[in-house]
Amino acid sequence: MIKILFVCHGNICRSPMGEYVLKDMVRKRGLADRFEIDSAAVSREEIGNPVYPPARREMAKHGVACGGHAARQVTMADYRHFDRIYYMDRSNARFLARMLPADPEKIRPLLPHDVADPWYTGNFSETWDDIVAGCEAILEEFA
Repeated sequence: MIKILFVCHGNICRSPMGEYVLKDMVRKRGLADRFEIDSAAVSREEIGNPVYPPARREMAKHGVACGGHAARQVTMADYRHFDRIYYMDRSNARFLARMLPADPEKIRPLLPHDVADPWYTGNFSETWDDIVAGCEAILEEFA
């Protein structure tokens, strides 16, 4: 079982998009039984909140459902449990460096560049494209 965790600031936009997009991709490829996929936040600001409505709408445009999500903060137990932790931007990396052991084999950026935070940009389509590219790269590596 390959265990993947996506991390962003609040766990209501980018990281749940990563979680649900990758879940959709592995399901469509018949690989769902080989993966465990989840998401979390570096902050506590949005704990318990669902996926942000514009992020939910962007995923729905592409046929990806995201029901039942409740934002949560990353923990040391996550570090021990997951094989890979993918963060969305350098700010997330700085928070993770204070929260978890340094482990560049396990804790990595999703892309070589920051995934723009649609909370601030409002451009959920651009974020979608970045998330899809990152998830495809994950599947190339593990599937």
